[in-house]
Amino acid sequence: MRSILRRAALGALFAGLLAPGPAALAQGLDTPVGLWRNVDDQTGKPKALIRILEQGGALVGRIEKILTDQVDAVCEACSDHRKGQKVQGMTILTGLKKDGEEWNGGEILDPNNGKVYKAKVKLAEGGRKLDVRGFIGIALVGRTQTWVREP
Repeated sequence: MRSILRRAALGALFAGLLAPGPAALAQGLDTPVGLWRNVDDQTGKPKALIRILEQGGALVGRIEKILTDQVDAVCEACSDHRKGQKVQGMTILTGLKKDGEEWNGGEILDPNNGKVYKAKVKLAEGGRKLDVRGFIGIALVGRTQTWVREP
């Protein structure tokens, strides 16, 4: 009987260690808020780290660090207040609000061509990845990148 109780206690202990607890929930895997690595669609190599924050009830994302040799890049193609500004440190994602399983209603800037697109994002793989969709008009006409959450 003691052996059975000991095994049950050990089983409960290990189950408690493996289950997501308050620390895992505190990491915010249920929200896009955090640090994300995006990858170049053509080369498959990491391009930048983007920090997403919540400000005034909406998500905002800025390029925290460029991971290529273009650290000093500026957005010459931008047509708004970002024209001529350094890409590193630039806000590229604005206005996303939670809508069910997605955050949408925002915009995303592609600093490579200076164009601003409508945007929506959705968490994937338990919050470890983020599908970021930029589009024109309707969401069917656009492109999706998958960003990976940094630890």
